[in-house]
Amino acid sequence: MKLRDNEPLRERLAAEYVLGTLRGRARRRFEGLMHGDAALRRTVAAWADRIGAMAEFVPPVAPPAQVWRAIRTRLGLELPAPAWQFWRHGSLGFWRRLGVASSMAAALLLVTVMQREPQQPAVSDIATLLDEKAQTALLVTADRERRLLTVRLVATQPLSPGQVLQLWAVPQQGTPRSLGVLDGSRQLALPLTAQAIGADVALLAVSLEPQGGSPDPNGPSGPILYKGGWIRVM
Repeated sequence: MKLRDNEPLRERLAAEYVLGTLRGRARRRFEGLMHGDAALRRTVAAWADRIGAMAEFVPPVAPPAQVWRAIRTRLGLELPAPAWQFWRHGSLGFWRRLGVASSMAAALLLVTVMQREPQQPAVSDIATLLDEKAQTALLVTADRERRLLTVRLVATQPLSPGQVLQLWAVPQQGTPRSLGVLDGSRQLALPLTAQAIGADVALLAVSLEPQGGSPDPNGPSGPILYKGGWIRVM
């Protein structure tokens, strides 16, 4: 019996996918099936909605500081971060892996956003940008059909007068490409170009810059606050 005709199995696999217990080759095969099965994607979204709602009743627990220190030490992140060349010091691979690992959080956020905004354009790609504590700060979505890039601020970033956030696409080779300056609003729409989502884009990053954006033509002039990689969803 094919998966399309086995509704109990579809429900069980969708639930395991959202919970993260479906792993390895089975998870990759399930993701491949979702690409061509809109009903299966809706089932996954429904489970994400249920589980996401349950998570709202779980009180947050802050891990001890020594836990973060141990994680940084094991991952080799105890490195100086002078400015914007973090990917030249061996951490690019880490942030790319972490971006993929955060795909479930991105999916849950996307479900919530689309429920609140029924007219939301179709999303083809999604990136969850994380801070240094691996907490979600920005949600970036791409609509390839409408050539639209949408940036949503999830966590509040206090800015001093004269400061702005600037979004960058970091290629595998070469200097970062500016995608735009984020103003004080929690959501911003930008044109989607190959500069943002080309095959050579390794990850996205957000830096803290003076009013008007980085004065450095070669990339960010201020500290990198958030990083994350693209994930193709459709």
